[in-house]
Amino acid sequence: MMSSLLLSQLLLLSLRVVFMTADLGEQCPDSVPVDLLSAVLKKDASAFTSGVEVRSSGGLRGVHFTGPHDPVSLLSDCERSPKDFSIVVTLKVAHMAQKKSEYIFTMMDPKITLEEKDDDEGSRLRNNAEHRRLLLGLRLSGKRLHLLFRGERGVTEQQVFRGAQLADNRWHTLVLSVVGHQGRLTVDCGSLREILPSRPFPSDLSFHLSRFHIGSRGRWKGLFTGLLRQLVLVPGSDATHQICPSAQAQLASLFVPPLLLSDVAGKNPASQLIPESETRVSVGLEQMCSEPLRGQLRFNPLRKALYVCDGTSWVTVLEDRKRLDYVEERQVLSTSSETHDIEVFQVQGVGLMAAMAHRSTTSGSAVYRWSQQNGFQPYQNLSTHGALALRHFNMGKKTFLVVSNCNIGASVGKEIDVSVIYKWSRKSKQFVRFQTLETHCARDWEAFKIHRHTYLVVANHRKGQNNHTIDSVVYKWNKPTKSFEVHQRLRTSGAYDWESFKVGPYHFLVVANAFDGVTTSVDSVIYVWVDGSFRVLQTIKTFCATDWEMFQIGTRVFLVVANGHRLHGNGPGQYAINSTIYELDMIEQVFVRFQDIVTYSAVDWEFFSLGEEYFLVVANSFNGESYSLNSVLYRWQGYEGFVPVHWLPTIGCSDWEFFSAGGDSYLIYSSAKAPLAKVFKLKMY
Repeated sequence: MMSSLLLSQLLLLSLRVVFMTADLGEQCPDSVPVDLLSAVLKKDASAFTSGVEVRSSGGLRGVHFTGPHDPVSLLSDCERSPKDFSIVVTLKVAHMAQKKSEYIFTMMDPKITLEEKDDDEGSRLRNNAEHRRLLLGLRLSGKRLHLLFRGERGVTEQQVFRGAQLADNRWHTLVLSVVGHQGRLTVDCGSLREILPSRPFPSDLSFHLSRFHIGSRGRWKGLFTGLLRQLVLVPGSDATHQICPSAQAQLASLFVPPLLLSDVAGKNPASQLIPESETRVSVGLEQMCSEPLRGQLRFNPLRKALYVCDGTSWVTVLEDRKRLDYVEERQVLSTSSETHDIEVFQVQGVGLMAAMAHRSTTSGSAVYRWSQQNGFQPYQNLSTHGALALRHFNMGKKTFLVVSNCNIGASVGKEIDVSVIYKWSRKSKQFVRFQTLETHCARDWEAFKIHRHTYLVVANHRKGQNNHTIDSVVYKWNKPTKSFEVHQRLRTSGAYDWESFKVGPYHFLVVANAFDGVTTSVDSVIYVWVDGSFRVLQTIKTFCATDWEMFQIGTRVFLVVANGHRLHGNGPGQYAINSTIYELDMIEQVFVRFQDIVTYSAVDWEFFSLGEEYFLVVANSFNGESYSLNSVLYRWQGYEGFVPVHWLPTIGCSDWEFFSAGGDSYLIYSSAKAPLAKVFKLKMY
């Protein structure tokens, strides 16, 4: 029997996809995806559910509906809806009138019945009952996608996603997820759309004895006229990260029924995307290996690997195995004081150097020079006072180093500090004092260029001990005076860090606001450069934000924030909280939440790449009890986002820097609680 064979294949493939009636248990376990589309394919191509047929379009098979089919039972043993869930759909729609609505699927409650009446009142009551029967549904209308569900008192509610350009006669893969109170839609592994509804998705929605209608709501009106290739319900999680990124994003799949994997002419499912001469090689991650794909080759461009399908799983044929193996301790530096920040940079004619912002007001801060044999060795001492940050930058062939000082004037009752810009002297081969700027317990400096002009922005943290809502300042280099001058003031709240970056022709600044004098729950702000100054683009709620790090993976743009801790008034602090990665939605031009990672009073993120692999390392500094805890190295795993791969023991970790020297790669971390810094060598194999 085809159904038993299919079930055996699914079990062998560990897909954990339920076919037809699924025993999900009372709570609808989070880990079992439900293949809805297979329910209407039944045993074989000659015995489809009435009103269903398979058609081929562009070398790919999909399900077409010629009329409403009989309802099918899929979740009969599931008492309540899952707390979170996703719906994965691959579809093709040729055209749709602006005011027309079509149902991709509906889940109906069979328990509501109504006696037949012939009068107008009976017709109206039957229509109302039809609406009350709907438990869950997905509907397409014009440029909108609607998630329908039964709300309070049986009233049908919906989440509407606008701007979904789907009726263009092309294949598209959608992931619609409900996580907490938010609805999220991703189209072709691209930009993410989020909705925060006025009412949350109900947690007590009964699935018991529910019936599914695929491609309709059981009536001719609203019949889906396109093609469906994939329709999977995933309880318990956002399925976006299970299928994205993908080299063939419009066909990214969690599970496509085997009957649809081969075209009627015998072509490969990827034949419309690759040349005819290469139809036995697909590119990407999305295809599941099954018997119809036996002998099929798949190339993964991220890993530079070639695989062959043996009928049940992908077997490695060839793979570039240059990967991070482990991290080994390379050097322990005994510093003159605790260190708040490290800056690693190159000086022409001298080589690799590292400057460390030391806490001590007597010993100053240190500049080290790298030796391939001995590591970092002391080179120069800078006179600093409670230094918190250093930043290196170049203007032409000239090299500069700016250092922030904090509490210089505390001993004499003043509320200002003086930060210092040093310039590299080619003659003396030392950094020499160049310019001083008035700052207020500056926590960070950032240098950037816009239209060949050089700018510096300082993160002024506070005036005195209590005034945190003050101006941070953008300075611009003035060629005639050969100095930096005030260009713009930006209001900040306990500013801790600035990050500058460019996307296309646009220049951005993002500030990490940490504290407003009462709470650490404050908005951090993203600014965009418009007509010669920075203007607010977006605000993001953060919790004692201490660092922003921008990075790119392919064409995707991300920002990750280090959230330090939650604190309000005199209440207790919470140090184990989520730090968050945001991704730039190119269409909506805003950053949207991509991934949360639990951190412990995080104060820094560092992004780096090795070959074709991407990494993030976080500086965990305090867990509420101890400063001795692990900082964590995360690796990009595509659809899984970043996953932890190495745990590095640190003491009050304050900063991480990645650098390369002599063909090798290294990480160095500083400690704000101990007079030491450590260099780790990244071993490759």
